[in-house]
Amino acid sequence: MTAPQPPDPDCAVPLVELEITDELDLAHLREVAGVLDAVLTLRPREVVIDLSGCGHIDAASIGLLLDVRRRLARHGAGLTVRNPHRRVRRILDTARAGRVLRIVYTTEGARSAGDDRPAPAHQLAAGGRASVGARRPGPLTGHRP
Repeated sequence: MTAPQPPDPDCAVPLVELEITDELDLAHLREVAGVLDAVLTLRPREVVIDLSGCGHIDAASIGLLLDVRRRLARHGAGLTVRNPHRRVRRILDTARAGRVLRIVYTTEGARSAGDDRPAPAHQLAAGGRASVGARRPGPLTGHRP
């Protein structure tokens, strides 16, 4: 493992927070990857992805998170996965993603993610926020609204 790089002085944004509000799987991967690519062009110092509203994650999406972490680390920036839903946490634990990804739990987020146990508090500075959810096909037409 290489040592983390010093923070890039060209970081334009100190913090970007994203909230995944739907399943993070192959069906939604292209859309989420596009959002993350746009975020990375901002050269943030820290990206926080909140998974409290995400009920499922698949292997391809874990790979995407690992790739984003690697790309951020090249510039001394970091990725934090915050408050994964208990089902997502189980999948991340099985994949041993916590060995590479920084996964944190806040007290409020743990409760909303379906977990009643107390979680360590983690405070982050305010910054940009976005919510990412999939658009469902319209009824019978197959077109997106």
